[in-house]
Amino acid sequence: MLSEVLLVSAPGKVILHGEHAVVHGKVALAAALNLRTFLRLQPHSNGKVCLNLPNIGVKQAWDVARLQLQDTSFLEQGDATAPTAEQVGRLKEVAGFPEDSTNPEHLAVLAFLYLYLSICRKQRWTVEDLELINKWAFQGERVIHGNPSGVDNAVSSWGGVLRFQQGRIASLKRPPALKILLTNTKVPHSTKALVANVRSRLLKFPEIVTPLLASINAISLECERMLGEMAATPALEHYLVLEELIDMNQHHLNALGVGHASLDQLCQVTMAHGLHSKLTGAGGGGCGITLLRPDLEQPEVEATKQALTDCGFDCWETSIGAPGISVHSAASLDAPVRQALVGL
Repeated sequence: MLSEVLLVSAPGKVILHGEHAVVHGKVALAAALNLRTFLRLQPHSNGKVCLNLPNIGVKQAWDVARLQLQDTSFLEQGDATAPTAEQVGRLKEVAGFPEDSTNPEHLAVLAFLYLYLSICRKQRWTVEDLELINKWAFQGERVIHGNPSGVDNAVSSWGGVLRFQQGRIASLKRPPALKILLTNTKVPHSTKALVANVRSRLLKFPEIVTPLLASINAISLECERMLGEMAATPALEHYLVLEELIDMNQHHLNALGVGHASLDQLCQVTMAHGLHSKLTGAGGGGCGITLLRPDLEQPEVEATKQALTDCGFDCWETSIGAPGISVHSAASLDAPVRQALVGL
């Protein structure tokens, strides 16, 4: 029963401002998204450890006794450490995956095994320690992405809105909860290729692209200042400034070459309803965010969502600045979430 299990959730993440510029040492603002991933931990007496990731079609089980017999000396002792290529290779042997496997489902399983085998070897690990959770989440990111920025795991662990620059991460104090639409254009993209293209454009046109990156940095700083003002006394004028910043940043990102026709369509559809949107993340398709002002009537929001859905996009109404990793009682969960967890 749900009352016998531990229920934990972590928020998603969006980049407010600073995409691509952050790669070149500029400021980026990332926010916790109130669309959450739920984890259900349930003890069993069948001698197995089971992993079920229904959203990506992964369901595997291992005998605990066999895992304990594995030579895990290749996993470093001590604090959270980055997995090496050799360690990932050994984990593939444990999981029974081909040596050259790189598909996302297999990488998710490898991240789980790395964390499970490493953490279970520690005698004093405490789940309440957010800093430790963040460190281990970063190692899971390394298994999947190789050289992640640390933003994703930090936002999911700490929540709120974070300022990120050259590896330094700081939380904004009392950020306002902003309502947004998150829209998935369903256009696949390669973050690695898009980042490389921006770097190539910078090398080819340094006198053009360098000012663009500096301007994106200034947009991030102005957004940070505006969010600070809104923490005290939010006003409609603040939202109008945020809308201007969104428009300017989107044009800058198009100039960097990371736009896409689907994102242009998203911006045009929302603009027709008086709303302002930009890409979030790498661009080239993917997702965009739309700011919802507090003076909007719900029928207008619903009409915008329907228009985006009619374009073939997926659209969610949510908010940013959400809490970080959280522990829940079953009774506190919405009925659809509770029902989905019972069905696992």
